[in-house]
Amino acid sequence: MTYDIIVIGAGHAGIEASLAASRMGLKTLLFVLDKNSIGQMSCNPAIGGVGKGQLVKEIDALGGEMAKAADTCGIQFRILNSSKGPAVQSSRAQIDRHHYVRYMQGVILAQDNIEVKEAEVAELLVKDNTVYGVRTCQREEFFSTCVIIATGTFLDGLIHVGLKHESGGRIGEQSAISLDHNLRKLGFELLRFKTGTCCRLDKNTLDFRRLKIHEGDSLPVPFSFLTSSIKRNQVPCYLTHTNTTTHKIIQENLDRSPLYTGIIKATGVRYCPSIEDKIVRFRDKERHQVFLEPEGESTDWIYPNGLSTSLPEDVQLKIVHSIDGLQEAKVLCYGYGIEHSVVEPTQNYPTLETKLIRNLYLAGQINGTTGYEEAAAQGLIAGINAALRVQKKEPFILDRASSYIGVLIDDLTIKGTQEPYRMFTSRVEYRLIIREDNADLRLSKYGYDYGLIKEKDFISVQKKAKEIKEGRDYLENLRLKPSNEINEALKSKGLPILSKPITLADFIRRPQVTIDALSGCSKIALPEISRNALKEIEIEIKYAGFISRQLADVERFKHLEKIRLPENLDYASIQGLSREIREKLLIFKPLNLGQASRISGVTPTAIMVLMIYLRKIPRDA
Repeated sequence: MTYDIIVIGAGHAGIEASLAASRMGLKTLLFVLDKNSIGQMSCNPAIGGVGKGQLVKEIDALGGEMAKAADTCGIQFRILNSSKGPAVQSSRAQIDRHHYVRYMQGVILAQDNIEVKEAEVAELLVKDNTVYGVRTCQREEFFSTCVIIATGTFLDGLIHVGLKHESGGRIGEQSAISLDHNLRKLGFELLRFKTGTCCRLDKNTLDFRRLKIHEGDSLPVPFSFLTSSIKRNQVPCYLTHTNTTTHKIIQENLDRSPLYTGIIKATGVRYCPSIEDKIVRFRDKERHQVFLEPEGESTDWIYPNGLSTSLPEDVQLKIVHSIDGLQEAKVLCYGYGIEHSVVEPTQNYPTLETKLIRNLYLAGQINGTTGYEEAAAQGLIAGINAALRVQKKEPFILDRASSYIGVLIDDLTIKGTQEPYRMFTSRVEYRLIIREDNADLRLSKYGYDYGLIKEKDFISVQKKAKEIKEGRDYLENLRLKPSNEINEALKSKGLPILSKPITLADFIRRPQVTIDALSGCSKIALPEISRNALKEIEIEIKYAGFISRQLADVERFKHLEKIRLPENLDYASIQGLSREIREKLLIFKPLNLGQASRISGVTPTAIMVLMIYLRKIPRDA
């Protein structure tokens, strides 16, 4: 059987990759071990978070599916960092995990150009350093122009509970051992990373009287720009804490922890440590937060976020029962740690095509990331680029100044990672101009051009952009003059009064003044445009100085990004480069001077040497 694209794995990366490729008109084969596992949320059933919400918004702007799924299946929505500036505000939603699986399975199975096959891929078919298909464990062969590997934690996955361990990519599911061996045989450098999950508790056995309620936002804000409002009922989460008894139980059982006995040798997630790791690393802390998060409306399963562990089951039970409100809690499923293989991500181009094997793309945790959002973003980019390769079109590369997705992939492919990579706003240099709220304005043109966004939806984005421009012009030109009538109206809304004429835009620049407050002031005429457009305008006005400085920084950044490095550039012949720098440039194969400048050890002097050298060679070299 021959296809345009083969996708291996149907987690969050595989879903977005196969949907993107099929929606771009490519005949796609999606391999899964079990159709019922499509879209599983193996860990916490939540989408978004700090830095991650931005990724989901960008996936949506490019025509991906995760945001729409979250809006349909979300049971609690919150804007994190809402009291801080717009550059760091991020959306998060607790998800009904069973509904999410049904939603994603329905989308995949209903999508034209996708065929789903239950089988384990054992090896890639490669000739002349170019992949041309796959072979399954049953020795069946399937052929394609491009292959995308999105195996998540299944690549030689090893599950740990206490001192016991077994092969598996997720509890109760087999791991992909043969493919791991095949990648090593093909010459890929593989690392071993570790992640884990929490136990699950029975809601009916919790003492809610002893727990602090943790509500979502009163007016849920959707992830997708196409969602007008959240229709689903919202449910609360709850908060409790570990205590000195909890910590003592953990300390007394570290000799039964695979993490601290050396059984687990892989590198874990530094930013999301297990509970035993927290206790060891932060000995001075008397307690740690535990958020009790429902896994859905129609299930009694509760996810105790903050209790990720690979300790033995009997110890996990003692830990749970030591925590206030959980003294009688029934454990429905125990937590576990999982080791799995990842491909060192600097072996990929920014398109997520591998440097070693042409037409082979990697997406998700196989590239060393952790998180559903990071995986989905990579899957979308890999799917688009694989489709473009089949169509013999130019590749799609997002840079650091355009998107969080660009930062994610640039970090992975240029800097690499020695630990599971997680997106944060702190990783993003230009986060004030690549915010959640303007992802559609930044990226939907690409989604439309690639056929992933419908024309009517793209027209809506264009309408929003026009509203923002016209609304901004209106506010910059409308002058307010002090009068008793206007000042009384302003005072009634708790706003400062006017002492001299001022434009409405300059008035909004004052810290105390917000669009929300002004919208209820009868004497102030705001432009008649959408709520979303008004919020965009408010951000642009209040942060105009900061935005201008970042835009200037972006121009300097793009200068180096525009200076291309020929693929066959002979770095060994360039005088003035050290041997170490030459070796790094040969290994990383940067596409431009900007990428070269971000390679560890490549000095500003080396960049100047390259720049001078490029001026001397013919442009078509």
